[in-house]
Amino acid sequence: MNDDVKRYIYSALMVFLVGVMIWVAIVFVNACGFSLNCQRGSTLPETTPVPTLIPATMPAMQMDAAPAAASDSCEVAATDLIGAWVEAGSPESDTFQFTDTAGVTCETTFEEVLPLFTRANLWYSGSMSCASCHSVNLAVSPAQLDMSSYEGILAGSRRADEASTGTDILGGGKWTSSLLYQFIAESQDVPGHDAALSASLTVHAGMPVPETETTP
Repeated sequence: MNDDVKRYIYSALMVFLVGVMIWVAIVFVNACGFSLNCQRGSTLPETTPVPTLIPATMPAMQMDAAPAAASDSCEVAATDLIGAWVEAGSPESDTFQFTDTAGVTCETTFEEVLPLFTRANLWYSGSMSCASCHSVNLAVSPAQLDMSSYEGILAGSRRADEASTGTDILGGGKWTSSLLYQFIAESQDVPGHDAALSASLTVHAGMPVPETETTP
């Protein structure tokens, strides 16, 4: 009986020792392979967990950047440009004349007036465009006014629907008496804006009117 117990104990010890040796062999092979110099155990080079990003080389995108002005275009106060258009009868496609900051007579069309109402970041740094709030959707447009198009501006404010006209904001052709002039040039607390509109804003528009030669 004692011999059987000893046999069981010795067998268990042998199985345990063989198991330990097999486990050590597996660990060694995984770490060092079948080579005794264990090159796999060399110190890993220092690396960062996230690959280094390559610096961007493209320039930052500019939002609502004004188009480059022609070298011989006229410089004029924005309020004067709008006023000249209003007092010329508010033409849609015909040219109208205005006097620039140097006293030169210039001419342009409504095409260069409309961006004053549709371009953001114009009347002051960070400003929204007039048309961003006063849009064609009269249901949500403040004062039921559409500043996004020629038709919308002439239709006026407080409109019942898109097919109707409302209050004339152009003063019947008298610029300094108009609601639009009062809002831009005289109002200091403009609803929906973080700062007062700059009545001294100047823009480049139009071209000088060619001088006519007089015959003797």
